[in-house]
Formats: sequence, C-alpha cells, structure tokens
Amino acid sequence: MLKMDAVQLQLIKEVAELHDVPEGAYNFRANGKSVQRNTTANIDIQSKTEGSGIDIRIKPGTKNESVHIPVVLSESGLKETVYNDFFIGEDCDVLIVAGCGIDNCGSQDSEHDGIHRFYIGKNSKVRYVEKHYGSGEGTGKRILDPVTEVYMEEGSTMEMEMAQIKGVDSTHRKTIAELKKDAKLVVRERLMTHGTQSAISVYKVSLNEEGSSADVVSRSVARDNSYQKLDACIIGNAPCSGHTECDSIIMDSGRILAVPCLEANNVDAQLVHEAAIGKIAGEQLIKLMTLGLTEAEAEEQIINGFLK
Repeated sequence: MLKMDAVQLQLIKEVAELHDVPEGAYNFRANGKSVQRNTTANIDIQSKTEGSGIDIRIKPGTKNESVHIPVVLSESGLKETVYNDFFIGEDCDVLIVAGCGIDNCGSQDSEHDGIHRFYIGKNSKVRYVEKHYGSGEGTGKRILDPVTEVYMEEGSTMEMEMAQIKGVDSTHRKTIAELKKDAKLVVRERLMTHGTQSAISVYKVSLNEEGSSADVVSRSVARDNSYQKLDACIIGNAPCSGHTECDSIIMDSGRILAVPCLEANNVDAQLVHEAAIGKIAGEQLIKLMTLGLTEAEAEEQIINGFLK
C-alpha cells in the first residue's frame, strides 16, 4: 500500500487514477519528499544529485511498460520546483503518467512547479498523461506552473493528454517541442475554470525537419468570472504539416483569449489554425430539457461531452 494518508491517496486517485500501487516503475512524491519508488529491469529512476527532482532512464526497445510519477501537496504554504528528466531510448513504446494534486485547507498559497524534459529516441512512441487537480476549503490558493520540454528524434511519436478540470486557482503552462525528421506530436488539452480562476497555456512547437508534424487541440470551458488564455504557435522550418485548434465555451462572466500563431519558414510548410469561442447553443439545451433534464443538468451534460 502507498505510504500516504487519506487526503493524499484521494489526490493520487484524481491525478493518476490509481487506487493502489501500480505495476511497473513509479515514484510518488508527497509534500516535497519522495515517499515510495520502484524501478524495473528496463526503467531506472534516480534522484538528482543536485537540486530537486529525478532522472528517468528507459532502455532502448522497452515496450508495453509504464512510469507513474504523481505529486501531491496537502500542506498549506508549501512551494516547490521539481526538475524531472526523461531519457527514452530508441524503439520504445511506453506510457508515462504524471500530474499534481493540491489540497489546501489553510490560508497560505500552495504551489508546485514541475519542469519536465523529454528526450525521445529514434522511432520511439510515448503516451504522456498529465492531470492537475485542486481541493480543500482554505483561502490559500492552489497554484501550478508546469513547464514541459520535448525533444524528438527521427520517426518518434508523442501523444500528450493535458487535463485540468477542477480546483486549480492559477496555472501558467508552458510547452516547448522540437521535432526532427518524421517525428509526430499530438496534444489534447482539456481545461475548465470557474470562480476567479486563471489559466494560461502557451505552446511553441518547432517542426525542424522534413516530414515532421504536430496537431495541437485545446478544448476549454470558462465559467463564473474566470479567465483563460491559449497562446499556441507552430513554426514550420522544413517541409512539414501543423495544425492548432482552440475550441472554447464561455459562460457567465468568463473571459477567453485565443492567440493562434503560425510561422512558415519553408515554402513546403503546410500550417493551419482554427479558433472558436461561443456560448452553449440554445437548441442543445432545449433538446435535452425536453428529455426531462433541468437547465443546469442539461448544461452539465453538454460540458461533460464537450470535454470528454
């Protein structure tokens, strides 16, 4: 069993969908300390000799294995920055699950900033899941400012699922990616803000060699008096293809700023962007309400389906 209290275990469940110790490699971090770790024959996890964080090394040819590295904070006023580096060898196929949950029941702000750097070997495939979650009745904020850097070798693939649906007061996410020949990046971001929350997502993807491609899609809902900004830039430096899309629902007095950006530095760079912001369509609500749902229930059904 995990060496955590009930609050910490609930946070782990929310951000990593874990009810118990997973199979494979893992490193669990709680309130600024590593509390449990496991390595395998193919995946090694070591604490950094300088600074806070870990190095995860995955041997070439590793397939159908996983790494879980969730972080939880349950002490009010705790602030930390952690550097985690992933070195994925050639011809791998692995799942990496990260994410952070903060439960703040005090008056001081709590903050976790995870700096993740991925070095993905030739022809490797990585699926990366990162979820953020906040809870607690305190007046202190729950703050998450993650940075993700991705460096992709020839023929590699990375699929990123980035989700933040509840409880985070302030987040500023920055994602940088550099792709070589025939590398492929797929990003799916799901975000919902409420109250006075603020969420900023910045993506800068450089397609540097022939055949590289990126598909960055963000779906979000801004409720109450919350604010969101999506700044997504794809840079085509070679014959390549790139697509970025922002699709948002705005409600109440929410505010959303979408800043799609394309930069073509090669005549054969094919780049497309889309952005749409609007309220829930009245006919959608009416259709569901005729089936017996209240207006509030109909709104929730629509939002859940939109963010799925």
